[in-house]
Amino acid sequence: MIRAVGVRKRFGRLEALKGVDLEARAGEVVGLVGPNGAGKTTTLRVLAGLLKPDGGYAEVLGVRTDSPEFQKRRRYLAYLPEEVLPYDNLTGRQFIEFIHGLYGVDNVREAVEISGLGPRVDDKVKTYSKGMRRRLVVAALLTVGALALLLDEPTAGVDVVHAVEMRRLVKNYAKSRGAAVVYSSHNMLEVESVCDRVYFIDKGVVIAHGTPKQLMELYGASDLEEAFVRALGSAGGGGPAPPSP
Repeated sequence: MIRAVGVRKRFGRLEALKGVDLEARAGEVVGLVGPNGAGKTTTLRVLAGLLKPDGGYAEVLGVRTDSPEFQKRRRYLAYLPEEVLPYDNLTGRQFIEFIHGLYGVDNVREAVEISGLGPRVDDKVKTYSKGMRRRLVVAALLTVGALALLLDEPTAGVDVVHAVEMRRLVKNYAKSRGAAVVYSSHNMLEVESVCDRVYFIDKGVVIAHGTPKQLMELYGASDLEEAFVRALGSAGGGGPAPPSP
C-alpha cells in the first residue's frame, strides 16, 4: 500500500537518497530507523508527495505520487512531520475540527478521547507543552480515516504513559483498519514494540530490513538497538546482506 522503488533524491551536491526500496503492506507498521541525516524525513516527504524523486518512484494506495491520480488519493493519506506545530491561538478542539474539515470527516469526540487532553482540549494550544501538542496532532490524524499513514517521531516529547498508549493506538489502527503505516523513530524500544518490520537506513541507503527478530538474529544482538549499531558498523565495512522482508 506504501512503496518506494529505487528512490533517489538530490539537493544540490548532496545525494540524500541513493535508491531506497521500502514497502508497507495493509495492516502493517513498518519502522524507518537511521541516524540524523540518514534520509528518513526525505523518504517520508517523497512518500507523502511533497518531494519529487530524481530517480525511481513512490507509490501510495496503488497510485504513483507523481501521477494526476494521486491527488484523489490524498484524502486517504495522513502525514505527520517531525516538527509540525498546531496553531497557537486555536483551542485543541478547534484544531481537531480544522484538520477533520480538511478531510471531510467529523470524528472530533473520538479524537478528543484519544488525545488524553481531557478538559485541556478547550484551552488554547499556546498553553500546551510539546508533548500535549504532539498528542493533539496524532489524535487528529488517527481519526481522519486514512489508509496510509506516515509518522515522523510521533511520540517526540510525549511522557512515558501517553507514549505507550499512542503506540498501542497506532498498532491497533493498522490492524483494525487494514492501514499501512511507516513509523520513523529514534526510540529503539518503541520501534521494537510497535513495528512488524523495520528498515535500517544510513547515508541514503537501506542497509538492512526485516522483522525485529530477524534483525537481532542477523547481527547476533540481544535487542534492536544493538542490532542497529552493529548494522551501521557492518555497512561501513561490508557487512552481511539484509534478510528478506
